[in-house]
Amino acid sequence: MSDEFMLDTDDLERRMNGAIASLRTEFASLRTGRGSASMLEPVMVEAYGQMTPVNQVGTVNVPEPRMVTINVWDKGLVGKVEKAIRESGLGINPQLNGTIIMLPIPELNEERRTQLTKVAGQYAEHARVSIRNIRRDGMDQIKKAKNDGQMSEDDQKIWEDEVQALTNRYITTIDEQLETKQAEIMQV
Repeated sequence: MSDEFMLDTDDLERRMNGAIASLRTEFASLRTGRGSASMLEPVMVEAYGQMTPVNQVGTVNVPEPRMVTINVWDKGLVGKVEKAIRESGLGINPQLNGTIIMLPIPELNEERRTQLTKVAGQYAEHARVSIRNIRRDGMDQIKKAKNDGQMSEDDQKIWEDEVQALTNRYITTIDEQLETKQAEIMQV
């Protein structure tokens, strides 16, 4: 390889890791019939004059697979937290027990599970597109260096193979995570 041109593969890898992290966050927000604290992340509560995430007004626990509880710290916010959960579109009906809000997770029917696997597939495809865009950026840098005379055709081929190998590794990771998530969703 030529000493004149150095592709910043660390930057490409960092950006690809960002796409994977974003995919994990999207997957965590999908309800699978099992309770998880992360399913409440998008829920915001009107508290002390501003919108606040639920996990900042109470302790979120998952005492059993089909139950999530929120122990609200300020008694005055219990009603607001309950209202925020009802209006969040999660499809969960909160039950009050003093300052503790219990969220029983209903069983998913087959049709809803199939819809959720399709949504997971869409999230994975968005992540693949992000990875491919990052690959394109890397390939463009290599072509520019070749056109500027900073590398030979052999070096160009070596760098392109390295970027493609990196891309393939991340696409495989996305596919594995999608397969795991879809199996989790379809599990009864």
